[in-house]
Amino acid sequence: MTAMSPVLRVQGLHKSFVMHAQGHLALPVLRDVALDVSPGECLALVGPSGAGKSTLLRSLYGNYRPQGGSIRVRHRADWVELVGAEPRVTLDVRRHTMGFVSQFLRVIPRVATVDVVAEPMLRRGVSPEEARRRAEFLLHLLGIPERLWQLPPATFSGGEQQRVNIARSLIADYPVLLLDEPTASLDTANRDGVIDLIRDRREAGAAIVGIFHDVAVRDVLATRLHPVELPGAPQ
Repeated sequence: MTAMSPVLRVQGLHKSFVMHAQGHLALPVLRDVALDVSPGECLALVGPSGAGKSTLLRSLYGNYRPQGGSIRVRHRADWVELVGAEPRVTLDVRRHTMGFVSQFLRVIPRVATVDVVAEPMLRRGVSPEEARRRAEFLLHLLGIPERLWQLPPATFSGGEQQRVNIARSLIADYPVLLLDEPTASLDTANRDGVIDLIRDRREAGAAIVGIFHDVAVRDVLATRLHPVELPGAPQ
């Protein structure tokens, strides 16, 4: 069987945080990171706490700006360089190509849960009726009771908020998915439902990069492990 070509390629990635209160000390977090991910793969980032796994995911998504290296993603049939990209390019990649499930829901006050979940589809130009239908399907699948759909998720428990976060992030069929502890705060039953949903996306051809501290979850979802090592001493 011929291996598929990567849709996400990282080369020579460097990221430091400058500690302005410490005489502009540069604290290295990522150094010379390289990885490739192809459709149908789930690359699990592994390494000790503080090695920069979450920083790497946020750099891939454009939340952090690396100081050097390359992050290239297959977007709209072309390769796009994300390091140094214009904000409009990054936003377009997020809208159509790259989804991100974080450990935390960006709570939106006074907006109904079903509308929070549907919003990424509306940004893609999907009709409100279709976006709402897909949002309701995912909320039901993830065990959010219908009586809660019209309430803002700020009022929910941590586990419920996490499931809303997952529904919002997986409502669109993103070719690339970034997962930062997607099953954190979930009980066993809801964790298993999320695992099935992510596995379905992987088997449908999504290229996934994830952090899974739950080894059982990692064993089910990961097709490869990628070590992330602690960087050297501050400069």
